[in-house]
Amino acid sequence: LLDSCAKIDKLVEKAKKLNMPALALTDHGNMFGALNFEHLCHVNGINPIVGCEFYSTEDHSIQKPTKYGSKYYHLILLCENETGYKNMCWLNSNAYTDENSLYYGKPRIDFEMLKERHEGLICLTACIAGELPQILMHDKEEVAEEFVKRYSELFGPDHFYIELQDHGLQEQKELNPKLIALAKKMNIPLVVTNDIHYIEKEDAEAQDVLRCIGFKKLLNEPHQTMGDGRTEWYFKTEEEMRALFPNVPEAFENTVKIANMCNLTIHQYKTQELKECLPRFELPKEFQTHGDDYSKNQDDYVRHIVEKGLLMRYGKITPEIRQRAEYELGIIFKMGFSGYFLVVWEFINWAKEHGIPIGPGRGSGAGSLVAYTMTITDIDPFKYTLIFERFLIIASQLRKQSFPIDLIFL
Repeated sequence: LLDSCAKIDKLVEKAKKLNMPALALTDHGNMFGALNFEHLCHVNGINPIVGCEFYSTEDHSIQKPTKYGSKYYHLILLCENETGYKNMCWLNSNAYTDENSLYYGKPRIDFEMLKERHEGLICLTACIAGELPQILMHDKEEVAEEFVKRYSELFGPDHFYIELQDHGLQEQKELNPKLIALAKKMNIPLVVTNDIHYIEKEDAEAQDVLRCIGFKKLLNEPHQTMGDGRTEWYFKTEEEMRALFPNVPEAFENTVKIANMCNLTIHQYKTQELKECLPRFELPKEFQTHGDDYSKNQDDYVRHIVEKGLLMRYGKITPEIRQRAEYELGIIFKMGFSGYFLVVWEFINWAKEHGIPIGPGRGSGAGSLVAYTMTITDIDPFKYTLIFERFLIIASQLRKQSFPIDLIFL
């Protein structure tokens, strides 16, 4: 976030224009764009390499900096297959939900977590912020060899690579010969990569503006730029990349090798499958009257909440309000969305009870009388002449496209 002005559709468009058969997405510490990226790549005939540039540390359970003073290192992981994707999701989720991992504001992982969930993943040593580059920059050659041995043994043959980059930074020019020498000594494959923070070279200024927003700085104030090579973080062609490392051709061949190893299609859940994987809302005992027919029990509880909400919101229930309520409830029950409404209702009310600010609602969900009476939203659809059908259109389109249904009310 606020680290790249390169949009996913433009990245895919550029890769297609350059006839590149594959493209990787490795956002810092998250997989927010993975689903959209994978879908767009497949639509455009490009092999999507879903990855993540993880924040790593020696021990994520301890709240202290790394051995070399930084708050965390960088580490690239790429999904080889569905197993790798599930393991990457696990690593991301655990990094985000562990209090100590987030101590420095970033979701950190460590080697012990990788030992538990490394199958189906390909590991690259990352940019100059990676642990191996940091070790070599501190002239700890023996420690670097121990690092390479530990990671190469964990990930196995063809699944661990020493990464080379050149964006014109002096540190990279000093570091790369050390990385190449270490790779040859330890018989570890090299791979050339390129950090892409914007699409075209002339977009560097826009990137600088974006980073200023992130650092809450004005452009004319001192701020962290992309360094000496601030105009070199764009989407380079094959010819431009080969010109950077003419002495290690095998590092270019390995980009193709890795791409051919990665074969992932993310399963896109249909509405029925989504309903089955939604959290099971625990109903009060008095609403468990239909035995094992959990759907009808949920419908009854939604109706109960709506009836109370109608009295609270309107006092007098006019025929028009009653007709609208019955219409919406009928559609919600028919589509099997009662559980979804109850889950959203529960966390919205929990937030309100605990003093967490909640917005009045946005988008199509604000047109729902049921959402208004359940206090999920605070916008009266009658007062503002809002229609429920907009919500239905989005829900039905999501079902047709087999995309996961997002929390529309938020």
